[in-house]
Amino acid sequence: MSKETAAPRAHTAAPEPVFRFAAREDTPLILEFIRALADYEHMTDDVVADVPTLETWLFDRQKAEVLFVLDSDGREAGFALFFHNFSTFLGRAGIYLEDLFVKPEYRGCGYGKALLKRLAEITVERGCGRLEWCCLDWNQPSIDFYLSLGAQPMDEWTTYRLTGKTLEEFAGE
Repeated sequence: MSKETAAPRAHTAAPEPVFRFAAREDTPLILEFIRALADYEHMTDDVVADVPTLETWLFDRQKAEVLFVLDSDGREAGFALFFHNFSTFLGRAGIYLEDLFVKPEYRGCGYGKALLKRLAEITVERGCGRLEWCCLDWNQPSIDFYLSLGAQPMDEWTTYRLTGKTLEEFAGE
């Protein structure tokens, strides 16, 4: 291919988006999506996941699930990685959306909304009490999108985290 490239093809979401759950052979693709999300969030140095680790936790231990939304040609346009949590107040499980990412060339075509809608359907189908996620404070386009869907920010809650050496030291006390 020459250095001159054609203008990117405009994408539109299919009238009825198609979804599929990831299989073990999709692990390299899942890692590509994770790295693309990390790049968008300016956090590429934080990604330590690799294919064997993801295979272990996603497919052997089944601790999370990945859902892809496909374009009209059957290519993966976006992904959502999620897992079940539990609400003691509701007395039932919920779904926690860890990552949602739509490739830049597909943004504005309805794929992100379609993924969230499908996750909401899965949440209801499984009898779960809620669907929740976090968003970086600086990510105003995503915040605006979530608010447009009717999602409510949980301003009165602060997330705390132990990780890495701090986690290991605390666990070893």
